[in-house]
Parts: sequence; C-alpha cells; structure tokens
Amino acid sequence: MTSSARRRLYLMRHAQVRYFQGENPREVQLTDIGRAQAEAAAAALIGVQFDRVITSGLPRTFETARIVVPKQLPERNAALREIESGDIRGLDPEVVQEMMTAAFRGTVPLDTKFLGGETVGELLDRVLPELDALLADGGWDVALLILHGGVNRAILSRAATGERTFLGGFEQSPGCINVLDVDAEGAFVVRAVNHTPYDPAHVSAPRLTTMEQLWQEYLDSRDRNP
Repeated sequence: MTSSARRRLYLMRHAQVRYFQGENPREVQLTDIGRAQAEAAAAALIGVQFDRVITSGLPRTFETARIVVPKQLPERNAALREIESGDIRGLDPEVVQEMMTAAFRGTVPLDTKFLGGETVGELLDRVLPELDALLADGGWDVALLILHGGVNRAILSRAATGERTFLGGFEQSPGCINVLDVDAEGAFVVRAVNHTPYDPAHVSAPRLTTMEQLWQEYLDSRDRNP
C-alpha cells in the first residue's frame, strides 16, 4: 500500500475555556490562554492544506477553528458536540468529585452516564456514524476536526481498536492535536496523540487530568458563589 492510499485526519480538542464562568457552559468562549493555544496550533499546522474543517458548532470549537484556519469557513456538525452532562447543581460535593474524577477512567462501560447525563453508549451512537460518513466521503484527502475531549476519545478508541469501545485514558489537553491516517478499508494508523504545540513535551502541563482540573474549577466556582 502506498502512502497516497491513506488519508489524514487532524483531530483537535478546542482550546482552553472556563466552564463555570457564566450561566451556560455550552456557550463559553476561549480564554486568553486558550487563544494563545489555538495560535500555537495554527503555527504547527501552517502550510497544511485542509479539504474540510469540521467543528461541533459549539462556540469553543468554532472559535478555535477560526484561529487555527482563519481563511477557511468551518463546517458545523451538532452530532459531534461534547457528551452531555446532567444537572450537578445541588449534589453533594463528594458525589460530584467522584463523578468528575472517575468519568474517563480505564475502559469505560457503555452504560456509564457522564455526570448523570448522556451515557457513553449514546455518545458513540451519534459520533461513530458521523465518523463513518466522513470516511465514506471520497472528496477529501486531509481533514481537520476540532471537537471535544469526550468525542475525541470516542474517535481515538475506534482508531486504536477498530471496535465500539471507549478508552478513557486518552488524555486530551486543551488545544491538543492528534494525527490519524486511514486507508480505504477504514483501518487507522495512529500517528500522534495529545500533542500540545504550546508545550510539546508536556513539561509545564499539570499532572492532573482535564476532569480533575474541571473538579478544581467547580470548587473555585462554589467558593466564588457560596
């Protein structure tokens, strides 16, 4: 098989946001740090010609895309939105902590509800058909998908195993880049996972997972609004 028989997917997570600032977490915008992370990704991908640029349509993915590929209008695909949480307001903090820190641990059972909301299986049910539809479209060679931590894990799990499974250990830092090649039969080669152009060796990265950091943000928001 020649290299030209494979197409390339660049799979990013949106850059940094703060979920507990404002009323609606779905509408959060990039922070100043997030914009710098997106600019670092833009520099890393300079010269790459994308045939398609796809986002979930949520502001944080669309804004990241506009920085990374400013001359190309991104597509919006709502089926690729992040896994949806339940309402954690009013729950005991210890319950919330366990839900957050254990959300993406190991091989996650498909009936697991994310923070009491959508199940992992329901996430796969809407994400994997969109991935299959993208692969069935022969009109592109290089595509950029700017999505979310949970959605990226679903795609990476399919790429790594070929199965309908969810491997929570694929950490997805804000603004990270994953690189996947895929052949005509849908078999993937995983080239890179969680590459952060703003900190390539993860030297300054915290050793907390993104969900553990989310727990800290949640605590901070409770302190600000007791």
